[in-house]
Amino acid sequence: MTITIEQIDLLRKRANVGYKEAKEALEKCNGDIVDALGYLEEQNKIKPEQEDCIKGSTFIKKVKNLVSKANKIKLVISKNDKTILNLPSTLAVLFGIFAMPVAIAALILALVTNCKLRFNKENGEEYDINNKIDKVANVVTNVTNKITEEIKNA
Repeated sequence: MTITIEQIDLLRKRANVGYKEAKEALEKCNGDIVDALGYLEEQNKIKPEQEDCIKGSTFIKKVKNLVSKANKIKLVISKNDKTILNLPSTLAVLFGIFAMPVAIAALILALVTNCKLRFNKENGEEYDINNKIDKVANVVTNVTNKITEEIKNA
């Protein structure tokens, strides 16, 4: 019986073995792929499939899961019930990391101009952190008002 390269390739993919092992198994089993698989199994030569190092990494899976969850959280900046900015929190974090001075300036500007900062879930429900943000915004508004009054009185 003639062993074809297609048979060898099929056996290699199924059993995760090399060309030589696949060819030898097919020759011993007269070209029968099922018998060759059984033979390789008996010889403990079938290797488990190896996942791509990056795809199978638990760290990568955790990061993907975290990014997926974070994409469902939206940072919403609004003023007078009009939305100025609505973006996924992952994008906001990346902006904050890579453009830190601009991000801080934008945050201060938003607070000084009485904009509301909110973190919302996909369904529009708000997170508890918004209460703390409101407290900070109120303090900033009070300080801004005091500074404005002192400038006017000067």
